[in-house]
Amino acid sequence: MLKVQEIREIIKLIDQSSINQFTYESNGTTITMEKSAGNTTVQPQNTPVQVVEENPSVQTKEEPTIKEEKPVESHKEETVKEESKPSFDYEITSPMVGTFYSSPSPESGPYVSVGSNVEDSSIVCIVEAMKLFNEIEAEVSGEIVEILVKDGELVEYGQPLFRVNKK
Repeated sequence: MLKVQEIREIIKLIDQSSINQFTYESNGTTITMEKSAGNTTVQPQNTPVQVVEENPSVQTKEEPTIKEEKPVESHKEETVKEESKPSFDYEITSPMVGTFYSSPSPESGPYVSVGSNVEDSSIVCIVEAMKLFNEIEAEVSGEIVEILVKDGELVEYGQPLFRVNKK
């Protein structure tokens, strides 16, 4: 399932484009967004329906408010949290599609963990693509505050892997 921040980014991109309808499918979940007369509707299938309402007469740069409704078929409840200021300065992203590995071998410990200090050239993980193991460097000095993927998980190009507070 997409994270709230990812849904917000998609909504902003669709709102700024000439696209009127957008559908995203992943892991059995479908999200459909449609633009109409100042309202953007986000409708995940088999999960709560989220409606984002924007007032077209107000020209301020405020975040759209998200209302949550439960569909009849839904049995689980999700909440949408307002994210204030992010608790990180930088995201280390994957430079390619591949498999994420947090350590150089299954027997050894991870390159980094939450709270680890890294330098620009510190290796933080490996991404395997087509049987080639590519060491990923931090590219920033700071402290790892969050690890966003699990060992052995498939990652996409540009997907955030780690969040870092810069020194």
